[in-house]
Amino acid sequence: MDRQWKTYHGEELIDSGSHDVTWDEVRRERDQALADSDWRAGKDVTLSVPWRDYRQALRDITEHPDANTAADHWPEAPSDE
Repeated sequence: MDRQWKTYHGEELIDSGSHDVTWDEVRRERDQALADSDWRAGKDVTLSVPWRDYRQALRDITEHPDANTAADHWPEAPSDE
């Protein structure tokens, strides 16, 4: 979950920063990421360790002290390579 924003004038960066997020936003993104990877955890599919760890990290994301910290420590989905 990216909290960073940038404003450009043409190709020139003129402003940047980060925005605050809410727990509702974090949970909505987390739920979508889990839903997007549900097919990897089906009964007829062997879930690889990187994908198991990623899905666990998504479930644990609400253990951070606040929503902004959770967003800043968003887990990265493993590659399929």
